[in-house]
Amino acid sequence: MTIKIGNAPCSWGVEFADDPRNPPWQRVLDECKAAGYDGIELGPIGFMPEDPAVLADALAARDLTLVGGVVFRPFHDPARWDEVKDAAIRTCKSLVSHGARHLVLIDSISPRRALTAGRPAEAEQMTAAEWKGFASRFRDIARMGSDEYGLTVSVHPHAAGFADFEVETERLLGDIDERLLKLCLDTGHSHYAAFDPLPFMKRHRARLAYVHFKDIDPAVRADVVAKRTGFYDACGQGIFCNLGKGMTDFKAVRSFLLETGYDGWCTVEQDCDPAGTTVPVNDARANRAFLQSIGF
Repeated sequence: MTIKIGNAPCSWGVEFADDPRNPPWQRVLDECKAAGYDGIELGPIGFMPEDPAVLADALAARDLTLVGGVVFRPFHDPARWDEVKDAAIRTCKSLVSHGARHLVLIDSISPRRALTAGRPAEAEQMTAAEWKGFASRFRDIARMGSDEYGLTVSVHPHAAGFADFEVETERLLGDIDERLLKLCLDTGHSHYAAFDPLPFMKRHRARLAYVHFKDIDPAVRADVVAKRTGFYDACGQGIFCNLGKGMTDFKAVRSFLLETGYDGWCTVEQDCDPAGTTVPVNDARANRAFLQSIGF
């Protein structure tokens, strides 16, 4: 049994492939390796080369493993279904070409939910018909990723989407066959959504396929929730602090994972402002050092 630690391009501020503020993808790979990680996620499709030979050579030169990839798209919007499918297909092809295992599905930020991130009692809910379509779109991509590409497909609760809070994450898991859809729990987004990640992981251990390590500053969280601050502005304010500095009990998470035989990757994600004042590689080093200090 081995737990391996990776990182992701979002820790360098890469949320969208076409953002002109993004650092070069080669620099992200260089700094990820220099900070002490053995693996990295793909990031938004199109950020890293989709030519398998180009990316394979770059990963091999740095002795990095491609861990997985995220489809962060508007599953909540039926009018943008073609966009979701295109991103999912391209991501699946890239992952398979590099032997990566994890396809992570995230409903992206909805204007209907943006102002109530962190406020589960106030958040607008979908109608029954909307939810049926929403769950169906997750199911279709999960089936494609699992059956056609042989990937492990997981849902990742995310602030300001419609798969965010504890109740709706439970509902989505309940609506989709566990053979098709597993769970990728992000420790920081759980706290953002006002639920403790550890009991949730314990309750759903059989479906827990992948974990994202993120910490959250309680003071910043309280401020942005009270002021209804947008997600990316909250990132710019440092809501996602270095690991070990916030609300997540990583020692307890480690004990749980080891005691229950978790075997595979855990990936650090410290979403930040690509134009901010932080130096991502320094945060990446600090996060790796913290995890090593507690036995990861």
